Amino acid sequence: MTLRFGIEQMQASLLIRQARTLMAASKRPDVASLDVDVAVLVAELADLGFDLIELNPDLTVFFPRCFDLAAVERLRKLKEQRQLDYTVHLPLWSLEPSTPMQMVREGSVDTLVDAVLRLAPLEPEVYVLHATGALAAEFSRMEALETMRPLVMDIFVTQARRSIERLLERTGLPARLLAVETIEFPFNLTLGLVEALDLSMCLDTGHVLAGYTTGVSLLEALERTLPRLTEVHLHDGYRRELPDGEIRIADHLPLGAGDLPLETFLDQLTASGFSGPVIFELTVEEAQASLEAIRAARPGLVRA
Repeated sequence: MTLRFGIEQMQASLLIRQARTLMAASKRPDVASLDVDVAVLVAELADLGFDLIELNPDLTVFFPRCFDLAAVERLRKLKEQRQLDYTVHLPLWSLEPSTPMQMVREGSVDTLVDAVLRLAPLEPEVYVLHATGALAAEFSRMEALETMRPLVMDIFVTQARRSIERLLERTGLPARLLAVETIEFPFNLTLGLVEALDLSMCLDTGHVLAGYTTGVSLLEALERTLPRLTEVHLHDGYRRELPDGEIRIADHLPLGAGDLPLETFLDQLTASGFSGPVIFELTVEEAQASLEAIRAARPGLVRA
C-alpha cells in the first residue's frame, strides 16, 4: 500500500514572494490591504507534486481577505481542475477555546464556526482542531500548580468540551470530521475529551517527540489514537537532556533530524490500514527531503 502524503499551505517563502510582488505593484504597500491569492499558493504546491494540501485560515491574521468567498471559489475550481484533496487546520492564532473567560471563549468559537462554514464548499476531508490554547499550555507546565494541576486541567477540559459542542451544533459538522490534534496538553486528557464527544484525532509526531503531549511516547500515542486517527502531522523532533541537565527541545524538523523511529512508525501505521492524510508541517524543501527519507526506508509507501 501507499500512504497519502501532503503539505500545509502555510509556506512562508511562497507567501513572502507573492506579498513582495503585490507590494511592489501597489501605491499603498500596506500588508493588511494585500489581496494575497491562496489559490495561487495551492497551485504552486500542486505544481511541485503535492495534490493533498492542508489549508490554513490563520493566514487571515495577516491577510484578512485571503479566504473571502471569491478565494474559496477559486480554490474549489482548482480542486476540481487539478484533482486535489484538501484538509483544513482550523484557526489557532489568538484563539482560546478552553479558557474559563466566557467572552474570549465565545469569540474563539465564533472564529472556528466562521472557518468551518466558509470552507465547507471545498468539502475538506477533515478539520483539525487545537482544543486547548496557549493559556492551557502555560498552566499545564506551571510548576507552582503541581498539587492543583489535575483540578486546573479539568477546568480547561470542561471549557474545551463546551466550545466543541457549540462548534458542532452551530455548523452541523459530523463529529468524526473534527480531528483534535495532540498539542501541548496532557495526552490522556485530550484522548478522554475526544472519546467523550466521539471525535477523531490528529497525531502530531513532532509535538509528541518534543514532550509537549505529556505522558506518552510516540509509538504508544500512535497505538492509542489509531481507532480514531484520521490525520497525521508528520515532522521530526526531540526532547533531550544534556549532561549539564539542560533540556533541549525541537520540533517541525525534517525526517532524520530528530528522534522519530521512522521505519517502526511507518510499519505500525501501515499495518493498521491507515489511509488518511499524512501532512508534512514543513517547508517544501524539507518535505521533499523527508519524502526521500521515506522512499529510502520504505520505498513502496510513496506513490511514484
